[in-house]
This record gives sequence, C-alpha cells and structure tokens, in this order.
Amino acid sequence: MVDDETELSAHLSSRMESGEILRATGVSTIELRAGIVIGSGSASFEMLRYLTERLPIMTTPRWVNTLTQPIAVRDVLRYLVGAVSLPDSVEGVFDIGGPDVLSYRAMMDTYAKVAGLRPRIIIPIPVLTPRLSSGWVGLVTPVPYQLARRLVASLKNEVIAHDSRIRDLIPDPEGGLTSCAGAITLALARIKDAHVDTRWSDASIPGAPADPLPTDPDWAGGSIYTDVRKAVTDDSIETVWARVEAIGGDNGYSRGSWAWEIRGLIDRVFGGVGLRRGRRDALHLVEGEALDFWRVETLQPPRVLRLRAEMKMPGLAWLEFVIDEHEGQTRLTQRAIFAPRGLAGHFYWWAVWPMHGFVFPSMVHSLATGEK
Repeated sequence: MVDDETELSAHLSSRMESGEILRATGVSTIELRAGIVIGSGSASFEMLRYLTERLPIMTTPRWVNTLTQPIAVRDVLRYLVGAVSLPDSVEGVFDIGGPDVLSYRAMMDTYAKVAGLRPRIIIPIPVLTPRLSSGWVGLVTPVPYQLARRLVASLKNEVIAHDSRIRDLIPDPEGGLTSCAGAITLALARIKDAHVDTRWSDASIPGAPADPLPTDPDWAGGSIYTDVRKAVTDDSIETVWARVEAIGGDNGYSRGSWAWEIRGLIDRVFGGVGLRRGRRDALHLVEGEALDFWRVETLQPPRVLRLRAEMKMPGLAWLEFVIDEHEGQTRLTQRAIFAPRGLAGHFYWWAVWPMHGFVFPSMVHSLATGEK
C-alpha cells in the first residue's frame, strides 16, 4: 500500500510490523493492507466526518492533498470472509482498496456533497505542523488527541493499492466494488433512513456493516444528541399510554404546550407546517400519520410511541416515549433525539437546550401522573 522507500509514520509502521510478526509465526497467513476504511467506527473516517460536518471553512496541513484509496467496510468484510475460504497455500501480503483514488480534500468534498452540506472551503497551510493539526482536530472533533495525532501524522503517506492480485483470488461482487461516494452514502444511511438507536436494546443489535457496533467508541457513528427524562407513577401502563397517545393537536402537550406553540409559530415563519395539521383523532394514533409537525414513526401500544419531526431545522429529530414497569410502578421514559446537519445543527441544539430544562421535566411528569 505504500512505497518501500517512503518514510512511514509511526502509525503505519506499527501496522506493518504487526503483519510481519504474524507472518513470522510459520502459520499460513494472509495479510490484507488497506488505507482508510469508510464506515462508522473507522477512526480516520470519523475524523473526516466530524471535520467536514462541523467546519464550513477549515485550514489544513498541505498533506490534505495526499492521495489515498478508501474502501467501504462491506468490501473489507467481503475480502476477509473470502480469504478464510482460500487454500492454505495462498499466503502473503495483499493490497485492498476501493475503485477510487483521491485526495483527502476530495474525500471531504465528496462527504459534504453526499451529506447535503454546502461545499467546504479548505485552505492548506504549509506551516501547519502535525502537532498543531492534531490539537486543532482534538478541539473540534471528539476523536481523542493522541489518536488524532497519529492519524494526522499518517496523512503524509500515500496509501494506494499497488497490486490487484487479491481480485484474481476473490473476484469483485456483481456491480463492482463500492465507490467512495457509495460507501459514504451507506455510512450515513443509518441516520438518513431514521435507523437511529433510541434504546439500549436497539444498540446491542448490529445492523448494516457501515453502522457502529456496541464495542465502538462513543464518538463513532457521528453526532447524536439526546435529552432523557423519566417519571414514575402508580397509574397503570394503560392509563399512562392513553395520555401519551393523546398528545398534540387540540389536546396540547400537557404543561409544555406553550413552548410547542411558540416552536410551531417559528416553524411557520421559516416555511414549515407548524401545528396547523393537528390530529386526525382526539384519542388514537395510526403509524405513519401526521401529528402537528410530527410524523408517527413507531406505534407499539401500550409501550412505545416514536415521533419524527417534520419541522424546519438543521438536522433530524425524534421524540420518543417508552412505558415499562419499574419496581412495582409504571415508568415513563421520554427521549428527545437530534442528529445535527453541519455546524448550524450543533448551534441549533445548544440554542434550544436551555428550553428543554423548562419544558421536558414538567411534560414527562404531567404525562406520567396526569397532573396538570
């Protein structure tokens, strides 16, 4: 993947050394070498994701123009599974990569386009050292500084597949390997298609290859903000469910109705639907129907109601209610989830966050207990 005469970064050197140690054991070994892997949990991809999402304008080291050959995580898994099926006589080092060779700058441009962001302004600065770059990356992304430092130092090395022998042993899938844009699309599909985990039981079940795993670090998978409130009551699950299912429309939002009315007015000012759609039925909901500026995404009586926001905002939002038994009482868990889009999305969350403290505690208490 790299020129033998090139001075490698410590990060890449350690990867090469790991392969050498395994091959020296005498056991038949196939070593697959790849550049940046596109998918949630890949540190290099996560760094690129956060930089592109959070910074409409950025200064970068000159190595942002270094060429690389990214590969989708699904294609990496395909090669790994295929390698297990090869005869023991097949061993050695094989390069793997996707169909595109492009610079890190071009990857950021591609990410922005796929994510629906404005084109990013990238200004390379030759004097920006890896140490300074790492500190800057650590400041604007959740990627740990020490990891960011190793990754940034590796940007100086071109990582390109120099041979295609592996493709003779493991043929390309029908339709070919996944393009860079296609791999990014798959990595973002979890949020765009509303497959955002809202309960720990969901998070424990792996989805598509590009999705984050439970063992991934907290910063894998992109930014997801949550606000969780809980309340317990002696009322039955069915009684609490009746109050939750009746939310919105002329029934309002319990003690928080005034705040939602203001939000509805703001939404209409910016061209949204506001609260004017109301409810179809005063007491019961149907999955998929409109409710004010929400869409009923999940309805599992008498346990789960999940609403997806259709109001104007820089990102995607959900409001979920889960009812369960807890120590002989009924517990209502209210969870607001927000997936920001671009820097404006992060600003939006923190701008409305103080209002959550006024609205959500009283709202969940009122829905749980029936107190007005």
